[in-house]
Amino acid sequence: MTVRSRLMIVTIAGLAVTMAIWGWIQLRALDEILLEQQLKKLYDVSETVSTYYQHFPTLKGLSALDSTLKDHVQSDNRLARIDIFSVSRGDVDYVAGAGRIPYEWSDSLVSSVVGKSIPRHLRLVTDGGSAIGLLYPAGKVEKQGFVVVATILFSRSSTEILSRAQQLLILSSGGLLLVIVLILAFSYGWLIGQPLEIIIDTIDEFQTGQQIKRIPLDRSDEWGQLADHFNLMADEIERFLSRNRELTRQLEDRVQEATHKVVQLQQQVNQLQQLTALGYLTATLAHDLGTPLHSIAGLANLILETDGIPQDVSRKLELIVQQTQRLNTVIQNVRRATRLPGPHFEAISVPDLLNETLPLVEPLLQRNGIRLVVNVEPDIPPLYVDRYRIQTALFNLIQNALEAMAGKGEVTVSAGAMPDRHLIAVTVEDNGSGIPPELMERVCEPFFSTHTDEGLRGLGLAIVQDIVKEHGGHIGIKSRPGEGAEITLYFPLVDAVSGERGLENRSSLTNP
Repeated sequence: MTVRSRLMIVTIAGLAVTMAIWGWIQLRALDEILLEQQLKKLYDVSETVSTYYQHFPTLKGLSALDSTLKDHVQSDNRLARIDIFSVSRGDVDYVAGAGRIPYEWSDSLVSSVVGKSIPRHLRLVTDGGSAIGLLYPAGKVEKQGFVVVATILFSRSSTEILSRAQQLLILSSGGLLLVIVLILAFSYGWLIGQPLEIIIDTIDEFQTGQQIKRIPLDRSDEWGQLADHFNLMADEIERFLSRNRELTRQLEDRVQEATHKVVQLQQQVNQLQQLTALGYLTATLAHDLGTPLHSIAGLANLILETDGIPQDVSRKLELIVQQTQRLNTVIQNVRRATRLPGPHFEAISVPDLLNETLPLVEPLLQRNGIRLVVNVEPDIPPLYVDRYRIQTALFNLIQNALEAMAGKGEVTVSAGAMPDRHLIAVTVEDNGSGIPPELMERVCEPFFSTHTDEGLRGLGLAIVQDIVKEHGGHIGIKSRPGEGAEITLYFPLVDAVSGERGLENRSSLTNP
């Protein structure tokens, strides 16, 4: 049901009830006026009759009174009946009377008027129709007792007047109600419909993203107040959206910047890991090739020192020595080219270090369905390290944990201080398959791996161990076969003031 229908129903109901009450009040007032007029007529008749009777109470007077009453009733069509009663010692006696219709007054009713000495009127239903009766106490008459005059007046004219007034009131009320309803129906559009439509259209446009829209109502009524409040709210929303767009733009810039830094960090970590692997590879090649080359060169020089060697043989031996020297130079050049750059030590908090490192492995964790848990003690002292090397170490440890869990499980990275040993411990723990006891002593050997697939395998823990040693620390490994492995990196606790100086001379740091 629309507001318009509800308004019409409430208005019609209110007007109908109001008009009904008002009409009832008016009819009651009109009835009282008519009753007063009728009672005045009855009082006049009763007083005239009582006065006449008091002066002529004799038998001859009663005969004249009876004739007078008949003439009086015949002369006025409204009079229905006039009766005179005498009350003495509780007995009611009929004295005289005349009338157009028969009517008998009860003795108790007549006696009640005598007892109170107050006139009493009442509405009657007679053979001639509705009427008004009046019992009028006329007072005492000598030798007759107390006299009561009873008069009855037809009220047909009053009833007709009230009926006609009621009809006119109903017609006028219905016409007035119809006029008011028509006025409301035609004025609804101007008062409610048009402003409401403007407000709804503006709100709809506002919801579609047109925040510049405002309600164009310049009125001082309630609609104008509603429009003003909506426009103020719209201004505030527009300012909020503007600030939100600016914050979003700034956040996007920061995300892009952070993403760029993460990409750069990933590239640096990957490059460092590749250089470390190549360093191990070239070191192994240099060792494996250098020894036989030195042997070949030494034997060729010994043969050259022998007397009596043919010249062509001597020339060939010299070529052999030259080529071995050339190979040794190539190997040393390769070693220098794959040597890692010198570390850059700086103070960095453990939470910052983890916040920079863990996003690098987050895609791997999500892809393999691995849950990551991070536990860092509060107020843990900062590390004084090369952040990229430590990130490489942590990255290798988490990768090894992922391989050990085979696509399910949990990796826990925790960090805490050990003041009694002047150490800071960073632990990577998994609940994978663990390390067999017979392999615990070989897991840090370069190129040792339990995997049989191709590629550079067995360098992860070797690289981690070298990085930790480079920082003056050491590595601890615990394993529970079938339950997982726990690898802890121990770094020396360095004073914040003298730490940089102490780390410059790393040989002075002990390996606990």
